[in-house]
Amino acid sequence: MKIVYYGTSDFACPALGRLARHPSFEVVGVVTQPDRPKGRSGKPAPPPVKLVALDLHCKVFQPESLKSPTFLSQLKYMRPDFQVVASYGKILHREVLELPRHGSFNIHASLLPKYRGAAPIQRAIMDGCDETGITIMKMDEGLDTGDIVLQQSTHIRDTDNVQTLHDRMAELGAELIGNGLILAANEQARFTPQDNKEASYAQKITRDDELILWDTSKRRVWNQIRALYPGPGAYTYLPVDKGAKLVKILTADFERFVTGEPGAIIKIDKQGIHVASPKGAVIIQELQVEGKKKMTAAEFIRGHPLKVGQKFVSKPE
Repeated sequence: MKIVYYGTSDFACPALGRLARHPSFEVVGVVTQPDRPKGRSGKPAPPPVKLVALDLHCKVFQPESLKSPTFLSQLKYMRPDFQVVASYGKILHREVLELPRHGSFNIHASLLPKYRGAAPIQRAIMDGCDETGITIMKMDEGLDTGDIVLQQSTHIRDTDNVQTLHDRMAELGAELIGNGLILAANEQARFTPQDNKEASYAQKITRDDELILWDTSKRRVWNQIRALYPGPGAYTYLPVDKGAKLVKILTADFERFVTGEPGAIIKIDKQGIHVASPKGAVIIQELQVEGKKKMTAAEFIRGHPLKVGQKFVSKPE
């Protein structure tokens, strides 16, 4: 069975590798975003999926628009039985969606209809969910609204951050997609409509989402830090003599049953920098001053002496 695969980010790489090596499938084309400038040099860099596709000797397409007559002609020539989409970054319009014989399928990183949209992994951690999962969905023209084919959940561990959960879910998606396609090809798939009343949306992470509000709760702040590590990072400000330093909090723990004014340092020890938040404290373990390399709490304190009672704030004065 012929597959055209759409993907761009690291999340899409394991499934591409699994499908390309699957005895029942032939990946006849890989569609990914164009190379974009990256880093200080600004030189165009290929997306992760392109590198994997070339390593697998797959034909790569990088159209600026899926409505390009040239691309549509190439797509029709490949005559795919399936299209698979995973973290591609563009919406497939009806002509493209309906072209494959068995339809177009998406690997989505949530238990739909929860967390439709751009940032389901980050939002699940940020919201303090106990579990999330992968949905294999037959695509329609809506935003993650198609019928569900398969789902599998995974527990969100206290040790998870967005990177560890992302990697685990990418592998889970790679496991599920082949099974879903085989069920669909053999007309054994059960297509379950989503309950729109249960839907929620995972909006793209904004700069406002990255700002730590110390007066929310210790667990909310801790979840925010985990949801934004290793990037873009949750940030706060540390007042200094001449203004305030922007500081990213990279890793942290939390403790209960301690009190203090939100944002105030209440203790400094081997565990880290203990910062008060309602009904507890966040223990900062790793952090990074803007423009500097990341440091452990102990390394930071050696270069930036802190005192109990100093405060991290949400707005520079």
